[in-house]
Amino acid sequence: MPFNDHFSLLSSDYARHRPRYPDALFQFLAEYLDKNLAKPHLAWDCATGSGQAATALAKHFPRIIATDASREQIAQAEPAANVEYCVATAESSGLETASVGLCTVAQALHWFDWQQFYAEVRRVVQTGGLLAVWTYTHSTITPEIDATMQDFYQFVRPYFPPERRWVDEKYATIDFPFAEISTPDFFMEAAWNLEDVLGYYRSWSGVARYQTEHGESPLSRAEAALRGVWQQPDTPLPVRWKLHLRLGLVE
Repeated sequence: MPFNDHFSLLSSDYARHRPRYPDALFQFLAEYLDKNLAKPHLAWDCATGSGQAATALAKHFPRIIATDASREQIAQAEPAANVEYCVATAESSGLETASVGLCTVAQALHWFDWQQFYAEVRRVVQTGGLLAVWTYTHSTITPEIDATMQDFYQFVRPYFPPERRWVDEKYATIDFPFAEISTPDFFMEAAWNLEDVLGYYRSWSGVARYQTEHGESPLSRAEAALRGVWQQPDTPLPVRWKLHLRLGLVE
């Protein structure tokens, strides 16, 4: 399956403006494996992007292999002493057979050839190991700001690749042929002002495509609308996203 690269040109904005995943998620995964697999555990962060999940995993696992098909994304990745970054596709990781206790995929499963990727997971993840995949959709700030952001998303939605539908459906309808493990709810949290939101928008593939097709950025439209409902645009406000997590046991 060819690699459709939607983010290399956005790698700097992606690294700077995407929200951070909650430490409680990685602690939960580490504690599960501590109880059910012999230590130490090698974790594979697949489609790592700029390393947000990999560096969070690094606090709980002795060694992380973080792969991405985009050299530009890997070049922007945040370094950590126990994280090794490699350029590789999800479907052909280059990892040794049965070498991994955990595979994570953060906000990227919808881009993969699932059949080939799942075969690769079953090859490299030990029996009793885990595949954890998650996505997130819309944030909550205030009802007025949330509604304005939803309107902007609907405006640029036609410019996203078709795979975006799986994110809109919160991964609930995505093929996931593993025995699923129930999990608590996890949330990402940040404190953002209006400029932070605009930076987040710049990391969207749909925004980039709109600009390519129309020769102008849609962000001026977004900024004008947000200024109409953001009473103090320079003041950070609490932002929250729910993670839609699917956790599978590799048998």
